[in-house]
Amino acid sequence: MIDENGKPQGVVPTWQALKQAQEAGLDLVEVNPAVRPPIAKIMDFGQFQYKQQKLLRAQKVKAKKVEIKGIRISFKIGEHDKEVRLRQAAKFLDEGHKVRVEMVLRGRERAHMDIAQQGMMKFVNGLGAGVVVEVPFSRQGGRISLQVGRKKGTPANPPTNNNSEETNN
Repeated sequence: MIDENGKPQGVVPTWQALKQAQEAGLDLVEVNPAVRPPIAKIMDFGQFQYKQQKLLRAQKVKAKKVEIKGIRISFKIGEHDKEVRLRQAAKFLDEGHKVRVEMVLRGRERAHMDIAQQGMMKFVNGLGAGVVVEVPFSRQGGRISLQVGRKKGTPANPPTNNNSEETNN
C-alpha cells in the first residue's frame, strides 16, 4: 500500500488500508492488480480521474492527424499540369500528409502498363529525395495508384540553394 503522501507502507490488510483511507477522507484505489499482493494507493479518486482525462485530452491535441491526400494524373499529362500537381503534392507532404498518386488509364493505354508505371515513378522522383513510396503500385481495373510519404527524419522544407545569381556576377 502507498499512503496519500506517496510513501510505501508495505503489505497491509485490506480492512486496515480501507480504515486509513476513510480516516484521511480519501479513497483506496487499486493501482496495479496484476501483482501479488496488489498495489493500492490512498488518494482522491475524483481528482485522479480528472487528471487522467486531462492527460488524455492533451495527448489527443498533440496527436498528429495524418490524412491521405489524392493526386490524379493522366497517361498523357502535359508538362505544366504535371508541375501544378507536383507543387500540390509537395504542399501536402510538407503539411505532413501522405499522398496517393493515381493514374486513370483509358482504352489502349491499359495495354501499356509499364509506360504508365514509368510515368508515375517520374512523377514521384520529381517530388524530391525526401520522398519514399510507402504503398507500391496497385491496380484496380483501369487505374493504378501508389502512396508516398516523407522519409523519417527528413525536413518538411529542404533548404534550397538560391546562390546561383551570386555566382554569375
